[in-house]
Order: sequence, then structure tokens, then C-alpha cells
Amino acid sequence: MKFFHAGVSLCLFCLLSVLSFGSVSAIADSSVESRDSAIRIYIDCGSCDLDFIRKEIVFVNYVRDRNDAQVYVLVTLQSTGSGGTEYTLSFIGKKEFTSINDTLKFAVKGTDTDDYIRREYVRVLKMGLIRYISRSKLADKISITYEQPSGTIESVDAWNYWVFKINGQGYFNGEQSRKFASMYGSLSADRVTHDLKVDLSVYGNYNDSKYVYDTLTFRSITRGKGFNSSAVFSLTDHWSFGGWLYGNSSSYQNIDVSLVAAPAIEYNLFRYEESTRRQLKIQYQVGFNHRKYLEETIYDKTEEDLLFGKLSVILDVKEPWGSLWISLAGQNYYYDFTKNDISLNTSVSFQLITGLSLNLYASYSALHDQLELPRADATEDDVVLQRKELESQYSYTVSAGLTYSFGSIYNNIVNPRF
Repeated sequence: MKFFHAGVSLCLFCLLSVLSFGSVSAIADSSVESRDSAIRIYIDCGSCDLDFIRKEIVFVNYVRDRNDAQVYVLVTLQSTGSGGTEYTLSFIGKKEFTSINDTLKFAVKGTDTDDYIRREYVRVLKMGLIRYISRSKLADKISITYEQPSGTIESVDAWNYWVFKINGQGYFNGEQSRKFASMYGSLSADRVTHDLKVDLSVYGNYNDSKYVYDTLTFRSITRGKGFNSSAVFSLTDHWSFGGWLYGNSSSYQNIDVSLVAAPAIEYNLFRYEESTRRQLKIQYQVGFNHRKYLEETIYDKTEEDLLFGKLSVILDVKEPWGSLWISLAGQNYYYDFTKNDISLNTSVSFQLITGLSLNLYASYSALHDQLELPRADATEDDVVLQRKELESQYSYTVSAGLTYSFGSIYNNIVNPRF
């Protein structure tokens, strides 16, 4: 009986708690004067701190589904030359705000803190929402302030747009019968302006795996190193031209030395200024590749010089209905067109109906150019420990997912407890 009374007491406590929290939510909701007065917005952003935004901007209603919104905010981003990020906020009016659109941008440095970035989000969001709120019932509740700068300081870039990065990392794990160590390091120098983009980098990696089973011990060591350099020139709003020089060494791929020089040209059907929203690029690259192998290959080669061509078509679209990315690339060696590989990669995410979204990803590669495969057969240890590249005619990856949500259209409340 005591247990029964204790259970009843616990249930009553939980019920009172729920009712109590419910009243708090209602008070929080009413802080926007009324749901009918505030405009409804949907923010499509994978990197935003939405909890922070909801707490800082309380004069709108946030909805869970883009179809319920009066203003759809699409956030896209791209890297800047200084190692930072440029964010583009596209404000798309819907329902009574149809055809009232705007685009605002802001940029942050790679050294800026997460708190600074999320405050920039809030600042730019407020500016973009003003034109919609000025047409709503809350217009008379909004005031605009201006911070007068203390003075104008002309900035001078002492580094002439060059940005340097040093990266080093190690990963170690294990147990009684297994140990794994991985180390990686790189150094890069980049310079990006509107007319020219230069990328320089060197890297090295080392992986060591050890397995113990009964009296047997298996060990796998793979090493790799290389460098990359490129210069890309902006020709017009649609055309660009570049050149690449890179090399690498890989024990896994049976490559002692590989050096590649390859010029390329690119045409973008859309203007480059629209790159955060949509791109349709056609690229063609011609290259010379000098290779020296660690072991004699299946084609009786220890060293060879190769001419190759590569054609790529890339579509990248981000719209209110979702996003689409497709990449189709084909590469062949000129001395024998049967030595080629063709790869198709695609990613689709879009909303089918209110509350139901579909995410698809698929990739497929037809491989006919594994010239580096060693003549000697891979041992059982090589296969199990993945120490050497194996012959394969194809590779693929497929994934699919559905997400469905229903209930209240509002998403205003922030509750970080537990």
C-alpha cells in the first residue's frame, strides 16, 4: 500500500510539473504580443545556433515547416581567401510577401569565435527582416538604432592576402589485442583575390595497426606524403583558367613517386556571384603524369609517363524546395581509351509534402585504370589488413532517408534543460 501511495504521489508530482511548465510556455509565447501579429519565418541553415537566434529575436514566430512560413530564410556559405567564411542570407517572401525578396551577406575570419559568428547571424537577420516587419501589425513596435563609428581607419593588409596554416594531429586507440596509431601533418599557404586564387600545400601521414590473436601477431603500416599547388585565374563572369602541379607517394597504392602537371579550363553557366545558390560548371583538364612504382605492376611497368584528360560536369543548387548536387566525371589515358574511370555522385534533399522530407545519396564509379596494381598477388594479410590496393571494376555507395514531423507549426520555445 505504501508503494501505491508513493506511486500516486509521484504521478501527481509529474502532472503538476507538466502543468507548471505548460504555463511557462504560454507566457513565453505571449511575449510576441500574439501569434497573429508576428510574421512566421523558417530558417534553413545547418550551421546556425537556432536556440540563440530564437532567444535574441523574439518579434517573429519560428515555424517547423517551410510551407507554413511567410518569410523563408535560406543560408548558404563559401570559403573566403583568408581562411574564413562568407555567409549569404537569402530572404524569400511567401504568401502575402510573395515577390518581396532580398539577399544580405557577411563574412567572418577563420579566427573568429562561435559566439561572434552567431551574433553576426542575429545582426544580419534583424536587418533582413525589417522590410517584412514594417508591413506587419508589429511595425509600430520596432525602432532602429545606429552606432556612430569613432573614426575611419583605412586597413592595410600586411600579408598581401596570404594565409598560412599548420596542421598536426594524432589518433591513438587500442585494447589488449589491438592497437592503432594514426598521425597526420600538413602546411598550406593560400592567396585569394577576385582575379587570382593560389593554393600551396604539403602533407604526410602514417598509420600503424597491430593485432594479436593467440600466439599470432599481425601488423600493418601504411605511409603517404605529397604536395599540391594550383593557380586559378578569373577570366570573365563565367570563364576561368587554372593550372595544377601536384605529387604524392603512397605505399597503399604502390606509388613511389607520382608527379602531375595539368592545366584546366572551366565554364559556369551561371555567374560566379550566384555560386552560393546555384552552379553548373563544366571543367576540362589535360595532364601529364610521371610515375615510379614501388613494385612492378600487372602491366610490367616500374616507371612510366602518361597523358590523360578529365571532363567534369557539376550541378549544385540550393533552393527553398531543398538542394541538389550532381557530379559526373570521366578520365581516360590518351594512349589507350579503354584505360578510364567514370564516376557519378549525387545528393538530393527536398520536401515532398508539409512535414515530409526525403534525403538521397548515391555514388558509383566504374574503374578501368588501376595501372598501379602490383604484379605480385596480395597476401592474405594484405587483404585483411588493407595494406594494398586491390583490383576492382567498380565501387558504389547508396543511402536514403525519410523524415516526417507533425503537430504545432510553431518552434519559438527554447528549453536547454538536461
